[in-house]
Amino acid sequence: MATIRLGNRKFKLPKSRFTRILIGLALIVGGVLGFLPVLGFWMIPLGVLILSYDLPLVRRWRRQWQVKYSRWRRNRG
Repeated sequence: MATIRLGNRKFKLPKSRFTRILIGLALIVGGVLGFLPVLGFWMIPLGVLILSYDLPLVRRWRRQWQVKYSRWRRNRG
């Protein structure tokens, strides 16, 4: 079963690849509409995280961002 880890927590994802991609895209589209009361901009990174499980290009982007962020935090203090 597919899982995503955020910090110390693990979240289960659907088994179907199509469903995971659909959820990721829906979160990104909803995040773009984050100025609306119910939706939020927090949905964009979550959608990218879910898409990175199945799409190598998105996985590469996420990993590059993760490395840069880690270096920034290490150098910051």
